[in-house]
Amino acid sequence: MAKKRPAAKTAKPQLQNGEIPVVGAREPCPCGSGRRYKACHGAAASHSATAHVQRPFEGLPGECDWVALRELVPAATVPLSLKGGLPEGVPSVTLVTVLPMAWPALRREDGSVLLGLQNDASSGDVSREMADTLERAIATEPGNPVAARRVPAEGPRLQDVLDTDGVFEPVVHSGFEFWIPDAEGAQNASPEIAASLERANAAAIPTVKLAGVEAAYWCETPDKNHLRWVMPHPEEKLLDALARLHAAGTSSLGEGTRLVGSFRAHGLVVPVWDLPTGVSAEDVEKPAAEFAERLAAALASDAPLTSDERRARGGLTNRQVTLS
Repeated sequence: MAKKRPAAKTAKPQLQNGEIPVVGAREPCPCGSGRRYKACHGAAASHSATAHVQRPFEGLPGECDWVALRELVPAATVPLSLKGGLPEGVPSVTLVTVLPMAWPALRREDGSVLLGLQNDASSGDVSREMADTLERAIATEPGNPVAARRVPAEGPRLQDVLDTDGVFEPVVHSGFEFWIPDAEGAQNASPEIAASLERANAAAIPTVKLAGVEAAYWCETPDKNHLRWVMPHPEEKLLDALARLHAAGTSSLGEGTRLVGSFRAHGLVVPVWDLPTGVSAEDVEKPAAEFAERLAAALASDAPLTSDERRARGGLTNRQVTLS
């Protein structure tokens, strides 16, 4: 006997693409197709969400400092301005390098928002993830952190929600006491926050932002000190210029200092100098300003690299590391 065909199921109404919410990868797709989300609309969403944005902070004031605060600086804060001003009930929005328990953001009891920068990214666009977190933080009830989530494939980026005509002025801190409001005091923090604060302070590397040049950060380590300088110039042009200076013996920041290489972060190049232990941030202010002048002249040159300069460039390239 022929097998009976199962009764036809009533088809669910199909949703339009713009109406389809994000669900778990193995859940039925909300569009009503009957397939799992990952095999249906989730495929396009996943592709969009993971498409890598090489320079996520491009177009924001202080792009180099955004990169430095995400990759180099342990503890820092920056007041942020929003397009259209702050919403009612939100007295301030502050970018912070990191928050306790790696929260993406925190809405304080007074309604102010702290937005974390050094959180793991689940997509290829840090800017879109942070804009999503910021919008959710503003809508969160005061006194609560914001949980991490998978960011929808479409949505605003920081460039869409922040005032791009504003200034970006990081304040570097020696510790993470900015987590706790002044009125509360560290002694009144919860045990979890107090323990997290103690661990973070113990691990923080002393760091100072130079005042005379943009996005250059001195740091102190047990063996030697370093200067790490995030630069906005196109990579190939910058490496040529550094090679010219290195071959000419003018790439250092003074006696005992040495340009040791660079790394690449969020589409920008970050040259790194080794400094003797006794060399402070104040000590390198003048040498860094003088180096900036030499670099500007080298960047302006279009002459072909000499054999010595090519060797110097090869050495710098071989010592380059990509962080993100």
